[in-house]
Amino acid sequence: MLVEAEIWTVARTDKGNAVLVKPLGSERAVPIFIGPLEAQSILIGLGNVPMPRPLTHDLFISIMEKLSVTVDRVEITELKDGTFYSRILLKQGMKKIPVDSRPSDALALAARLHCPLYISETVVDEAGVAVNLIAEEEGDVAVNVQDDKKTTLEAELKRAVDEENYEEAARLRDQINDL
Repeated sequence: MLVEAEIWTVARTDKGNAVLVKPLGSERAVPIFIGPLEAQSILIGLGNVPMPRPLTHDLFISIMEKLSVTVDRVEITELKDGTFYSRILLKQGMKKIPVDSRPSDALALAARLHCPLYISETVVDEAGVAVNLIAEEEGDVAVNVQDDKKTTLEAELKRAVDEENYEEAARLRDQINDL
């Protein structure tokens, strides 16, 4: 059975980057290990960070809009041999279209679109970690959403200055100062 969930946070661990998916009202979160680019894409979505050019997930959303397709929901469906499986349920009119996806891509879309996210209770039972254990291990799990967002913005600021786009650079500088 699937239960509604949320992207609780993105964390750096000694094993790499992980996105933690937490069922609503639960005291457990499921760490799904992902690459650094995937983590950055999810953080950009969570932070609503404007990008000067569309990233891959933004491009996919633009294509869906042109085709009158929406994301109905994202589901983390199973864990098999250490690999998480997910799907994106698309909707076009009355037609529902399931699409197999890597969890990182599905979560990057969910972060941008604020669509419902569901996770299998079986997956939570198999891979869930108590939230209070994660908080206690903060030395090992550095939750650096702000730092990652700042790093992304600083890279964009440098690019804006290099391109002599000073209005964009000033806007990015202000966002960095707000952090």
